[in-house]
Amino acid sequence: MASNVSVQARLRAPIGIFDSGVGGMSVLRAIHTLLPQEALLYVADSRYAPYGERDDAYIVARCLAISEWLLDQGVKALVVACNTATAQTIQHLRTHLAARNIAVVGVEPAVKPAALVSKTRIAGVLATASTLRSARFQALLARHSGDCRFVCVAGNGLVDAIEQGDTGSPHVRALLEDYLEQILAAGADTLVLGCTHYPFLDQAIRRLAGERLTLIDSGAAIARQLQRVLGAQALLADTAGRAQVHLCSTGDPTALHRLAATLGIDAQVDSQPVEIEADKAQS
Repeated sequence: MASNVSVQARLRAPIGIFDSGVGGMSVLRAIHTLLPQEALLYVADSRYAPYGERDDAYIVARCLAISEWLLDQGVKALVVACNTATAQTIQHLRTHLAARNIAVVGVEPAVKPAALVSKTRIAGVLATASTLRSARFQALLARHSGDCRFVCVAGNGLVDAIEQGDTGSPHVRALLEDYLEQILAAGADTLVLGCTHYPFLDQAIRRLAGERLTLIDSGAAIARQLQRVLGAQALLADTAGRAQVHLCSTGDPTALHRLAATLGIDAQVDSQPVEIEADKAQS
C-alpha cells in the first residue's frame, strides 16, 4: 500500500518551471493548456533579470540554485523556460541531475520550423545577445538552417520592458522598429521569437510588420516535448480537471499577478527568494 501511495504522490508532484523573469509564463501557458491536470510550480528570477546581459558563469550559478530549490519542493521534472538559460546551462543541469532521475526539458529558438516555412529562404531570429553568442545556438543553426539564411538580431532592452509590464509604449515600439527593420531589410518573411519573453510582444510586432512576417515561438512544441518525456517515464498525472498553478518571484511578484490575470490562469502567487553564494554571482 505504501508503495502505491508513493507512486500516486509522484504522479501528482508538480512540474518545476523557471525563467529569468515573467517570460517563461508563455511556456507555462502552453503547458497548462496541453496538460491542465499537471500541477505547476513556476519561479521567475526577476530580482536578477535579465539573464541575457549576464556572463555565463552567473547564469549557470543562478540556474543551479533555482533548480535545487525546485527539487527541494518535490518537482518531478524541470522545464528551463528561458532560451538564454537553456543555451548556457542545460548540459550543466542534466549532468548535475543525472543521478537523481529528473527529466530536464529546455527551450531552443525554433530554427528548424522557420527553415521549413520560409518562402524567401531568409528568416530572422530575435533573441538575447547571450543566446545568439552561445555555442548551442550556433550548433542549432548549423544543424537545421539548411539553405535558409538566418538574420540574427539581439533584442536589447526588450526583456527589461516586459518585466515592467511594458509591451507597447513608444520606447518599446522604437526598439522593435529598429530590430524589425534590420530583419525585413534583409528580405526575411519569417521571424523566430528566440526569447520566451517575446511572445508577449506578438501584437506590437504584428502592428509594425503586418503580414510581412510569420511569427514562430517554441511554447507549444515545448509542451508537447514535456508530454512525451513524462509519458515515457510513466509520470503523467492521472487526475482530471485543472491542477494548482503556483507562481513565485525572487523579486516583486506584482508582474506575475498581473500576467496570470491577463492570461486567465488561476494561480497562487508569492515571493520566494532563492539565494546563492556571494562569490558565485553579484546582483
